[in-house]
Amino acid sequence: MSALWIGFFIFVAVLLFFDLFVLNKEDHVPRTREALGWTSMWVTIALAFSAVIYFAYENGWVVSELTGRNAVIKYITGYLVELSLSMDNVFVIAVIFNYFQVPPKYQHRVLFWGILGAVFFRLAMILAGVYLLQQFDWMFYAFGALLLYSAYKMLNQSEEVHPSENPVVKAVKRMFPVTNDYHGHDFFVKRQGITFVTPLFIALMMVETTDVIFAVDSIPAILAITTDSFLVFSSNILAILGLRSLYFVLSSMINKFELLKYSLALILVFVGVKMLLHEVWHPAEWVSLAVIFVLLTGGVLLSLLSPAPASAPDIEDPTKLTPEKEE
Repeated sequence: MSALWIGFFIFVAVLLFFDLFVLNKEDHVPRTREALGWTSMWVTIALAFSAVIYFAYENGWVVSELTGRNAVIKYITGYLVELSLSMDNVFVIAVIFNYFQVPPKYQHRVLFWGILGAVFFRLAMILAGVYLLQQFDWMFYAFGALLLYSAYKMLNQSEEVHPSENPVVKAVKRMFPVTNDYHGHDFFVKRQGITFVTPLFIALMMVETTDVIFAVDSIPAILAITTDSFLVFSSNILAILGLRSLYFVLSSMINKFELLKYSLALILVFVGVKMLLHEVWHPAEWVSLAVIFVLLTGGVLLSLLSPAPASAPDIEDPTKLTPEKEE
């Protein structure tokens, strides 16, 4: 493993430590303004990291034919793809938290540990995806078809979440008894020498499995931009690190983003077609970046300008304090 990879892992570990043990040492509910501030900070960190990307590829720190400029464009494009698809993930997480009635001040903790687990799951999926594409050219067509199917599924998906049908949740319930109520921010409690899991842990398992499912869409989408494993991993991880604060911004405005799914579906269609035509169509790096940026911003702006739907899912605003149920 190169020094760049090791340095990136250390960088991410420092960010996670600072987030959980300094910024969020005490359980609290981030207000919308605070969440906007942290979201801006995470985006700034991710964009600033493009300077590291530039110097790394320009000075040969990475074995690659990419120039520093092209590497930065691919990195930012991959970051935008993951960030945009994470918005759909946010809405599903909001449904999960609402289903389990997770106390708002503990939601950040679930998101933190969920994203920590996602780092390792995504690393394995990215390395596997890069290997398959490098070894088997037909995998480009398989991933392209998968992305087109994902776009179709996104336009026809249901907002319902059925935790009782989740195989991971079923497995956890077979292994551990589950408490009826929450016990602060604890995932496990002991009673008379027996270890119980709390509903907070069940919610965490749902968030973890949801992220893996969404990664099946987002990782092939980024692999359509580049098969450079470091660019894919760094852009992916820095995007999901901002997912926690992004959740507290977007989950309170879910009903205002009715048109966003069409924008996200078009992004999946674009990268899917790009994969299917990889042998005959080679758009410039800036073209992919421009298309994804226009689709994403267009979907957000049209959603905000259009009237709110008459009927919308009943999702609580986590930025508002609500009474919690604990033992």
